[in-house]
Amino acid sequence: MPIQVGVLSDTHCPEFMDRLPERIFNVLQGVQLVVHAGDITASSTLEQLEEIAPVHAVRGDHDRDLESLPRWREVTVQGRKIVVVHGDRSRWIEEPNTFLWTVSLGYFRPHAGLARALARRFPDADVIVYGHTHRSQMRRVGRALLFNPGGVHVWNRMTAERRLKQNPGWFEWCWLQVARHIRKTEPPSVGMLEIDEDGIVPRIIGL
Repeated sequence: MPIQVGVLSDTHCPEFMDRLPERIFNVLQGVQLVVHAGDITASSTLEQLEEIAPVHAVRGDHDRDLESLPRWREVTVQGRKIVVVHGDRSRWIEEPNTFLWTVSLGYFRPHAGLARALARRFPDADVIVYGHTHRSQMRRVGRALLFNPGGVHVWNRMTAERRLKQNPGWFEWCWLQVARHIRKTEPPSVGMLEIDEDGIVPRIIGL
């Protein structure tokens, strides 16, 4: 019998969102397991997800208050090895990518080499679940399925304006003055993996 795994990343709740979207609980109803690829920001989010199914989560670069979570972990489902990792890298890679994405108003697509870098880092994985980019993706690199469910929180004019009302620090305030004019945005989404002895079927679900 297939096992269904709900996959989330970048909820940023309550950092950037007041609450998890209700649709998450609807679309993930009935899954046997939930994995969260980081940027959770509060244990209360994990507690809410535990109401759906047992949760396996990792720590992202915004999870300063969740130091007990590992930076990556391995979960075996139906004999398939799933590695869960956030995907953030050195600031010398991250900051130029963020700058170019911002000044291009979202048209520059950052993190082009991230999937291949993760495949090299975890060569024995059947699936590598990652987040960080706030952009859904599923592709094969060698033996592994690289699966990014996209972000529950995404940056667009509305979310940038909401963050400005939360009195962010000076540097973030300056960044948001540009980010609120982003033209090319990604839709919020989660993912699903259906796994049995015959294989893995990935799916992206819009919120």
